[in-house]
Order: sequence, then structure tokens, then C-alpha cells
Amino acid sequence: MATKIQAKTGTNGTATKQNGSPKSVAAKNTVVVTRSASRAKPGSKKQDMPNSRFHKLFVDELKDIYWAAKALVKTLGKMQKAATSDELTKAISDHQEVTREQITRLEQVFESIDQEPKTKKCEAMAGLITESQEVVDDTDEDSAVRDVAIIICSQKIAHYQIAAYGSLRTLANVMGHTEAADFLAESLSEEKEADNLLTMIAESSVNEEASAE
Repeated sequence: MATKIQAKTGTNGTATKQNGSPKSVAAKNTVVVTRSASRAKPGSKKQDMPNSRFHKLFVDELKDIYWAAKALVKTLGKMQKAATSDELTKAISDHQEVTREQITRLEQVFESIDQEPKTKKCEAMAGLITESQEVVDDTDEDSAVRDVAIIICSQKIAHYQIAAYGSLRTLANVMGHTEAADFLAESLSEEKEADNLLTMIAESSVNEEASAE
């Protein structure tokens, strides 16, 4: 016996299968569109969501450099007192003031992404600070050798900050945090300038004086 196919007559008088009706086809198309729209588009800011892993990494790294900057202010004060060269003393003093401004700027970054400013101990900076204290203790007071040692430690610290601020600026740009990225870019520029100044001081006089001691 032949199988019967239930059919309905459309508005144009043409018979169609029930499961292939215009209404059914439209429903299927809607499902397809919905599924396509739910997929992340290239360049989307999905990772910008506060509960995303990417955003959490960004905030954790902000807390890390926030702690580092606060701890560094005290250390720079000690290094300034230990330095002999007038140029180096001023450079460290200026860097200390810049670091205070960077702390304020980091608080503005937290505010721009609706986060409360919090610190998280930066083990890398803690190690660099310990090293700088040991270097001062192990070198002679009022010597160019100590100044060279202080410059080396200061540049290690500056290089760490350059890496931190540069990476954070990149993450902020990826998430579309343009205001935060601008703040971080300013701090990055300051650290690069500080590093270049230390190199100039070392190469212009301090290294030669130390080698003659």
C-alpha cells in the first residue's frame, strides 16, 4: 500500500508538506541566525567581561605593579641617600617623585575599569629591592663603585617596570580600556626616560670614576 503524505494548500493553491511549510522554514532560519550571532566575532570585546579570565589577569597584574610602586618609593629614598654623585642623587630623587605620580595614575586605572585599588605582593620587585639593599651594604660609602652598583640596581628595577607597564598597556588596548591604556602608556614612557638617564650618567662619568678607584 502506498504511504499517504499529508499536505496543506498554500495561499497560492500549491500543496506543500506540513513539515516544510513557510512557517517551519522561517523558524529554522531564525535558529540559524541566532546561533551565528551567538558566536564571538573577530575583534569582539568578549574578554572585557569582569568575570573573564583575561580581565582577571589584567586586574591581578595591576595589583602587582601597584604594590611594587608603593614599595619602590621607600627604597628609592634609601638609594638616594646612599648615592655619591650629584647627578645620580637627583635622578633617583626625580624617579621617586615620578613613582608617586605613577601610584596615583594606577589608582586612576583601577577607577577607569570600576575596580577598587588593591595591592598584591610583587615577588619580582621584592627581590629587586632586597638586592639593591644588599648592594648598598656591600659597597664602600661615598664611592663611585657604590654609585655604579646603585645604577645597575635602578636599571633592573626600571626594566621590570617597563615590562609591566608595557604589557598592561597592551592588555588594556585589547579589551578596549582606552583611558587605562593612556595612563599606563604615560608611566611606560617615564620609565624609559629614567632608564636612558641612568645609562647617560653611568657612561658620562660614574663608570670611569669607579674603574679608577
